[in-house]
Amino acid sequence: MTEQTLTPEQRIQELGLELSNPRTPVGTYVPCVRTGNLIFTAGQGVDQYKGKLGRDLTIEEGYAASRQSMLNLLSAVKAEIGELSKVKRVVKILGFVNSTEDFTDQPKVMNGASDLLVAVFGDKGRHGRSAVGMAQLPNNTAIEIEMILEIEE
Repeated sequence: MTEQTLTPEQRIQELGLELSNPRTPVGTYVPCVRTGNLIFTAGQGVDQYKGKLGRDLTIEEGYAASRQSMLNLLSAVKAEIGELSKVKRVVKILGFVNSTEDFTDQPKVMNGASDLLVAVFGDKGRHGRSAVGMAQLPNNTAIEIEMILEIEE
């Protein structure tokens, strides 16, 4: 018996996760901008995790927040392109971590998003990444992530 190749959406479901409806922008911007075969996303925060890493939240909670932020991003991308199997490559993600001045584990927090991308897309999900600490993020969200993707039609 041959093993069926799973779509990214099926892999997300297999992980016990789900994509939600895309979040409504809270300003004058769009969730995704497509130019040629690249998609640039707007930053996506989370509603479930508030506060600063290093004071209000643990690294594990930050990891979960990062994963949820990536699910929010993937929901926005799916709404833009119809199906995630059109993703040819995750090029880069940029993670902003709401953290105290002495918190230095932003990369560990961002692994939540990076690990999810590899679980969903395999080698196509391996990407360049920046993880930076921020003094504050909108609505006191724990994390905000933006992403660049290469797609194919």
